Amino acid sequence: MDPIIILQAGVASGTVLLLATLGAIFSERAGILNLGVEGMMLMGAMSAFSVTIATGNGWLGLLVAMLLAGLLALLHGVVTIHFQADQVVSGLALTFLGTGLSLVFGEGLSKAGAITLLPKFTVPLLSAIPVLGPILFTNQSVMVYVGYLLVPLTWFYINRTRPGLHLRAVGENPTAADAMGINVYQLRYAYVVLGGMLCGLAGGTISLAISPGWFSEATTSGQGWIAVGLVIFAQWNPWRAAFGSYAFGALRRVILDIQGPKVLLGLPNPFFYNPYLGFFMQMLPYAFTIIVLVLGSRASLRQRLGAPAALGLPYVRGERGH
Repeated sequence: MDPIIILQAGVASGTVLLLATLGAIFSERAGILNLGVEGMMLMGAMSAFSVTIATGNGWLGLLVAMLLAGLLALLHGVVTIHFQADQVVSGLALTFLGTGLSLVFGEGLSKAGAITLLPKFTVPLLSAIPVLGPILFTNQSVMVYVGYLLVPLTWFYINRTRPGLHLRAVGENPTAADAMGINVYQLRYAYVVLGGMLCGLAGGTISLAISPGWFSEATTSGQGWIAVGLVIFAQWNPWRAAFGSYAFGALRRVILDIQGPKVLLGLPNPFFYNPYLGFFMQMLPYAFTIIVLVLGSRASLRQRLGAPAALGLPYVRGERGH
């Protein structure tokens, strides 16, 4: 196993988690919990793949993926913001809806054959940096570089701009934000849709760049749920989200590669001879996600982690306690 290749592939697959996690961060920073990430990613993967097959244009496929996932997120916004329904229940329903729709409209796509994929390229000079160059800047998909740009831009937007201040205010104390003249409902809708579009972009990245050429229910492989857990792990911070996403991407690649060789470190490889150990390893990322979600459900711990104070709480103008 070549560690450079493993880390390079980890950055590529981690980009999917990063895009979805950033989308969830925008939504939750506005106070709206969205557990529908998996469903929106599947819709994005299906629509991007389908449109690219029909048009031969991967960029158009990504655009459609973002729009459809954004529409699903808008539905979640209507249910939770306008009708003030339980955000957990609505998010779970969104996952079921997105999964069902993607499978219905994506039937037969797995046999569609080769398509025009998003380009890969190497960045001159940066690729020559020892160790980091081959991992980060050599033969990576264009979406990987988009991820590199989105992390600092998202952090700067949230923490150093006036719209970012409004976003944080809506998520922390919507009553005070409303009193300052900020349209709480409008901003919550906007960031829920933006978050959904980034989740759709993550799904489209899977089918057009990371694991291209097919679509099925297993396309996302539960990565939407990992992204939900990564938001809590990252403490709603884009930089920590990047670290967690790339680390999980590398872990997923290690789990696959470690089962290949018969000999590991000069000894018989137990993961090769006992497939159950491989299944156990594949379970670990999801077990971690469940643990993070369980711990994150405790209000006291969420407060210490820096969760937005109004996360998951519907806002009703004129009522106290929001």
